[in-house]
Amino acid sequence: MEVVRELPLDQILLGDCVSLMRMLPPASVHCVFADPPYNLQLRGELRRPDDSMVDGVDEPWDRFDDYAAYDTFTREWLTEARRLLRKDGTLWVMGAYHNIFRIGAILQDLGFWILNDVIWRKSNPMPNFRGRRFTNAHETLIWAARGRDSRYRFNYQAMKALNDDLQMRSDWTLPLCTGAERLRNNHGLKLHPTQKPESLLHRVLLASTAMDDIVLDPFLGTGTSAVVAKRLHRNFIGIERHPAYVEAALGRLRAVDRASRVAATGTPSKREKPRVPFGSLVEQGRIAPGTAVYDRQRRVRATVTADGSLLCGDDRGSIHQIGARVQNTPSCNGWTFWHFEANGELVPLDQLRTND
Repeated sequence: MEVVRELPLDQILLGDCVSLMRMLPPASVHCVFADPPYNLQLRGELRRPDDSMVDGVDEPWDRFDDYAAYDTFTREWLTEARRLLRKDGTLWVMGAYHNIFRIGAILQDLGFWILNDVIWRKSNPMPNFRGRRFTNAHETLIWAARGRDSRYRFNYQAMKALNDDLQMRSDWTLPLCTGAERLRNNHGLKLHPTQKPESLLHRVLLASTAMDDIVLDPFLGTGTSAVVAKRLHRNFIGIERHPAYVEAALGRLRAVDRASRVAATGTPSKREKPRVPFGSLVEQGRIAPGTAVYDRQRRVRATVTADGSLLCGDDRGSIHQIGARVQNTPSCNGWTFWHFEANGELVPLDQLRTND
């Protein structure tokens, strides 16, 4: 008798990732995003000079007896990830120098086909407390297809639009998770020591998935991938073994639909304004996909899309391109031409470029 298993779409499963992945049907997800344990306890580089751990990184599930034990664990979850991926699916896995090279070798041994290694350059990295090495200011993401013959998805135009009509490079400068986005416990301490910024996951999912695709995260943590998947109209399956993290993730998911745009007040001078792509403001949540934008007199209307482009009728392009086309002019400063509604008033997109 054949057992039919339904996918637990848009749910978080509490427990061990390998055991729970084995319960899911094969070839059932489009994308796997994984931020596995870094195995820091074998290295100890995050210790302060007094030998204390930074921000409570001393987690029992991040401990392995030796490299062989870590490799065995890595091989187990990657094997399940490949089984669950559809033929043309892709895997994103990220890590630091402690573990990413071991993961890369193992996923190649299992038949994955590496497409890119992406460097996440942290604009505000944690300092090196011991002063014996360079400040570690980046992490590495490996993007891999299920196999060499996979016809994987890459949303090239979306990535280009997100980067102000320039090809997206494989080095991404994004800040660490800070401010209101950073979850804290009742004592004011960071709830999760390695919570990832939503902007990073926005870029990952926008690059390699489509609406209604299924994204599996076997190490969900506090739910960043699930939150971004929901915002971008992707389905998710999350697995997490820490009950407090699951509770936090569920709280974040409940708040997604009622999250408001964050628009800074005041208009800085041109010299002070950072040169940022409009798409980066979308991935940071400063302006939401689906937001209507207008010219100052509300004569024309366009819609912000998830990749930072504007949709005006059947025409799609950057804020500058669409602004120029609707005016039939050779060029346009989209930052000052387009306005969005805030508190009943039209505000120029330019105001979104202020620093926090």
